[in-house]
This record gives sequence, structure tokens and C-alpha cells, in this order.
Amino acid sequence: MRHNKTINHLGRQASHRKALMANMAASLILHKRINTTLAKAKALRTFVEPIITKSKDDSTHSRRTVFAYLKNKAAVAELFREVAPKIADRPGGYCRILKTGFRQGDGAETCFIELVDFNAEYTQNAGAAKKTASKGRTRRAGGAKKAAQATATEAAAPAAETAEAPAAEVAETKAE
Repeated sequence: MRHNKTINHLGRQASHRKALMANMAASLILHKRINTTLAKAKALRTFVEPIITKSKDDSTHSRRTVFAYLKNKAAVAELFREVAPKIADRPGGYCRILKTGFRQGDGAETCFIELVDFNAEYTQNAGAAKKTASKGRTRRAGGAKKAAQATATEAAAPAAETAEAPAAEVAETKAE
């Protein structure tokens, strides 16, 4: 049994696992999104999030510490130059895992792992959905009916304006 065993060894020796995580972390930082298996993505998330937290402090010591993990100059430069300023106010949770299905060859569950602040389409859609969902919520149970009526009248108002405009044009033509 695996009680209290937090590290997923991924069926590899320690040196192979360190190299795998370093390469995947560098790819994630450089490309902002990679496709991999779910087990590797979960292991990568625990590996890369402390590194991203370390990059918030742009000092020589933190750059050297991050380079000891990543072993890639381009990834370290990208992390401190572009990623760190964008995530500066985020308290954690820098990665998102999106499941994509199963691999045909061996049935392994695949997914995308991406940096949260770098997927503009997902964050814009989530913000719009959150605004529409929160608009109808109230503390009282009866308030939901009032909110539904308010949204119905708001939707009907533009339709009424468009209906009035052709009627006004018809009245002007008859007057001439």
C-alpha cells in the first residue's frame, strides 16, 4: 500500500525523473501549454509551482536556485522576464490541468497543462460567465424571481425600442 507516499515516481529512477521534470517545466515555461499524460502533469504541477513562486523575487540568488532546477537558460530568462510579472499578485495555483481524453495506444489519460494567466480565451470566457451567473443571485429566495423579472424587462426594452423606430418612420412618411 502507498500510505503517506506523496511522490509519484512515474516508474523512473530518481535521476531520470529529475531530468524529465526539468525538461517538462522548461517546455511549460517556454510554450505556456504542453500536452502530456495526467500523471506526469500532476507531478509537474508540484514541481513547477514552487519554482514559479521563487521567480517572484528577481534576485541573483533566486535566479541561480531556479536554474539549478530547470537547467535551461532560455527558460529561466522567460520565467523572470515574462511569467513572473504577470503572476506577481497571484497567491498560488499557477497551473491548470485540462483533461483531453485517452491515448489510443495504451489508454493513458492525456491532458493539457498550462499556465493560468497566459490563456486569454479561457480567462475572458470565465469572466463573462461569472458576471452573468452572479447577476441573478440574491440572499433571499424571493429575490431570484425579482432578478429574473428584471432581466426579462431588460431584454424586452431593446426589442421595444426597435419596434418603435419603424412605427415612427411610417408616421413620418404618412405626414408627408
